[in-house]
Amino acid sequence: MADKSTIARPYAKAAFEEARDRGRLGPWSQALRTAAAVISDPRVETLLGNPRVTPQELASLVTGITGSQLDEAGRNFVRVLAENRRLAVLPQISALFDESKAEEEGVVDVTVTSAAPLEESQRGKLAAALEHRLKRTVRLQCDTDPALIGGAVLRAGDMVIDGSLRGKLERIAYALTG
Repeated sequence: MADKSTIARPYAKAAFEEARDRGRLGPWSQALRTAAAVISDPRVETLLGNPRVTPQELASLVTGITGSQLDEAGRNFVRVLAENRRLAVLPQISALFDESKAEEEGVVDVTVTSAAPLEESQRGKLAAALEHRLKRTVRLQCDTDPALIGGAVLRAGDMVIDGSLRGKLERIAYALTG
């Protein structure tokens, strides 16, 4: 079976293009998140594979819960997913949609894992430096991991900057044994 992200990608692209063209990126993003939460509920997950539940019933369930968050195009989108038995990939569609939305809006999510909690002033300086380097608005998500010993590891999409003491020690050990 194909990876769920591979299946979700064309649907997410179509939803993004529709929402962008109508100027409704925010509402679509929220509606897709809500629909993804509905589909991720264990009680609903059992219905997805049940042959007694029709695609129309599943679509009605999702659109009923999302309510007015979805416009007519959004309800049609959910119906198409249900007819093609693709409702299970709604969480991936939502995530891919939000990635495209962030790209369109010039925003990048950066996860900072540091050995100790960052102070607000450190967060501000780090965000400003990253915005200058990445030429985008930065949303920081800060975590702590004492195993890093010192420093921090930054992750933004595929980019990883390891400025941790543990990372430096691993690189020195590799150089000495290599």
